[in-house]
Amino acid sequence: MKAAVLFGDCDIRCADIPEPETRPGTVKVRVGACGICGSDVPRVLRGGAHFYPIVLGHEFAGDVVEVGAGVEGVAVGDRVSCAPLLPCRVCADCQRGNFSLCRHYGFIGSREQGGMAEYVVMPAANAVRCGRDVPCETAALFEPATVALHGILLNGPVEGLDVAVVGCGTIGIFAIQWARILGARRIAAFDLSKERMDFAMRMGADEAWNTREDGFAEQACGRTAVAAGFSCVFDASGCEATINAAFRLAANRARVCIIGTPTREVAFSMSAWELLNRKEFRLTGSWMSYSAPFPGREWSMVADYATSGRFVFDDHLVFKRFPLEEADRAFDLFRDPSQVRGKVMLLCGGEA
Repeated sequence: MKAAVLFGDCDIRCADIPEPETRPGTVKVRVGACGICGSDVPRVLRGGAHFYPIVLGHEFAGDVVEVGAGVEGVAVGDRVSCAPLLPCRVCADCQRGNFSLCRHYGFIGSREQGGMAEYVVMPAANAVRCGRDVPCETAALFEPATVALHGILLNGPVEGLDVAVVGCGTIGIFAIQWARILGARRIAAFDLSKERMDFAMRMGADEAWNTREDGFAEQACGRTAVAAGFSCVFDASGCEATINAAFRLAANRARVCIIGTPTREVAFSMSAWELLNRKEFRLTGSWMSYSAPFPGREWSMVADYATSGRFVFDDHLVFKRFPLEEADRAFDLFRDPSQVRGKVMLLCGGEA
């Protein structure tokens, strides 16, 4: 089969490799689409892979073409998205159902061969079924949608509350939608880009603020129910500027959740720490998107809401599409990340 194989630093090429074989408890999936995650970029461009050669890709979906012995609940012809975590299931965190916190995990697409290929074999437990009318591109976006939902569920109820989402990339847009679905009173989006701000408004935000403008935080906080800040704040970017903005937007005794993953060092100023102390807000991180029973309600909710159309995967989320054979060109875009304005998708040719 054809696959986008990472042979070394900055060396990703489409190559012919053996098609994987189905084993007991696994399913073989003909991949339709695979998204490039921000975590894939340093693996390709900055020597961040665990080993070489490897087939990356954990945001993918396709159709089941073969099932191994002992598989129940998944059948040939099912359209599935991949829940890529491979928890050890024996550590203390796994035993408590906190699969995202497993310290001995595997991961399809980084520690195991992934979905930037025509076919992939994975445990049946990791195959999340959805309706056949859900396009593979949409189902390939389930993973980032679950990441946003995991952060919101972890942070506590949003119903009836003022919610701020800082950073309107893919995760931020999904966080806005989930906050709306779960009953937030008012949702404010914050970003540097007018294009992303406008998109956030289309996807469920009540207002959007440009963080380059002086006084944005004070003006936005003045519009909240208590006129003093947001009860729930989600940072979907993970950089120093957005984390500091989240601290400024938080009300006293608010709940602040960092969903975004930093790609460079983050330092907190004395004034930022003073906000944390004086406001007495609760600060939490959010990692991946899993709960019990595996893979968790995050995945079942995304699949159900996507199949019913209540959760919208707008076409604007996808910036560019490349055939599998042009994976190198797709990753070249990320040499200047400022030019990437949405998800880059590899089309693997498997969608019927």
